[in-house]
Amino acid sequence: MNYRRIAADGLWRNNPALVQLLGLCPLLAVSNTVASSLGLGLATLIVLTLSNLTISLIRGFLDDSTRLPAQIMVIATFVTLAELLLQSYFFDLYQRIGLFVALIVTNCSLLGRAEGFARRNPARFALADGFMMGLGFLVVILLMGTIREAFGQGTLFANMQTIFGESAKDWTLHLGNHGFLLMVLPPGAFITLGCLIAARNYLEDILGSKQTSEQIPTNAQPADS
Repeated sequence: MNYRRIAADGLWRNNPALVQLLGLCPLLAVSNTVASSLGLGLATLIVLTLSNLTISLIRGFLDDSTRLPAQIMVIATFVTLAELLLQSYFFDLYQRIGLFVALIVTNCSLLGRAEGFARRNPARFALADGFMMGLGFLVVILLMGTIREAFGQGTLFANMQTIFGESAKDWTLHLGNHGFLLMVLPPGAFITLGCLIAARNYLEDILGSKQTSEQIPTNAQPADS
């Protein structure tokens, strides 16, 4: 186990959104603007990182009968804390994404990482795995939010004051188009995610073919004379 492999898994090889296809409900529902995407992505990253760390630290006290209930309790605790913090300090953002923050507790990627990784590895690796998996989800939902806001509303960075305060009201960029309604509707979310998955798979095929072609000369045996 090493940090480079953990980072590659979270961001590319086992990306929770593009490869494992986990957490699709909030991913598809909230990714209509950059602001909403960033808010939910950060909340998921923080909850996943802290949950992984906590479950790894207490793994020695858990047995087969208490493992799953304890993991769910840990995740639910951090999700509740995230909700309370959003309500206290980012209420406007909470009004937009609050329902889907609560659904983080049912996100299979969190329980999957807790069960499949955190309970089997030391705290430092569990912390890195939670962060990189959360970062992978954040990158994908931000890409979707950027694409859908740009093509659907003709803007970028609208409503960023819900995260960064009143000074961020002037961050909105107007792209000079009126937007395409389909992109802000649910079908637009499915289309955008499908295109991102296709692009990721296409790049994976190119990288795989390149690695194979580079290995052939090295592994080739000289012809018998």
